Amino acid sequence: MSSAPSPRMPVVFVPHGGGPWPWMDQRPLVSDDEKRALGAYLEALPASLPRRPRAMVVVSGHWEERDPTVLTNSAPPLFYDYYGFPEETYRIRWPAPGAPGVAARVRELLEDAGIATAEDRERGFDHGTFVPLKVAFPDADVPTIQLSLEKNLDPAGHLAIGRALAPLRDEDVLVVGSGMSTHNLGDLRLPAAQRRARSEPFDAWLREAVAADAGTRDAALTRWEEAPNARIAHPREEHLMPLMVVAGAAGSDRGRVAYRGTFAQSAISAAHFGGGAPL
Repeated sequence: MSSAPSPRMPVVFVPHGGGPWPWMDQRPLVSDDEKRALGAYLEALPASLPRRPRAMVVVSGHWEERDPTVLTNSAPPLFYDYYGFPEETYRIRWPAPGAPGVAARVRELLEDAGIATAEDRERGFDHGTFVPLKVAFPDADVPTIQLSLEKNLDPAGHLAIGRALAPLRDEDVLVVGSGMSTHNLGDLRLPAAQRRARSEPFDAWLREAVAADAGTRDAALTRWEEAPNARIAHPREEHLMPLMVVAGAAGSDRGRVAYRGTFAQSAISAAHFGGGAPL
């Protein structure tokens, strides 16, 4: 008697917070309660998966290139791409192995879809990758590669990148988009209540958009600038583009809100596609 096929690996969009937040005191800007809540969500992420992934492909809001570019280093270093933080935050370690074979597979899938690619053997994991994944996978035992955004930040183009990568889900590779559902550093100068009020309309729109059927979702994401407070939530959209890649890889799977909270009193959400019940 044949066993039932294993479920496809889901795809996830996670908020990565600000800088090396889990390992420093950011009060009063970021409260301890906010840090605990986001940390608990990330720590629970592996248990939400149907099984341990063979590898991870991470798209971070902190890497842009002309063409989608993959890390091919078998032992990527960390790239501490933040400034002005305590000295100890530049000694953080997360020695996850690279996955050159998966990197080659990513390039193959993208090239087959007519998307030009490049590779980088030197760059390390930026904090959009190592910060959330050190919390979620502290043993650093899942081979990981990083894939850049395209500098044009075109939503339709990033949805297409995700669609090209969808076969990875049947190869036990977890596709992770790491960004923020709202990201406006300029608002940090405003009172906390005002930050929350300005960010919530877009985050609410986004939660509804990811839960829609695939056609409605992708059309809405392509026109994200028409959403309430869109350019308040994202004066520049690099932290939103990882969600586009994840939504493209989701195919017909509806999204669910896997986490909802605030960071520095700005509304943030996580979205998972493939399995689980809505929050």
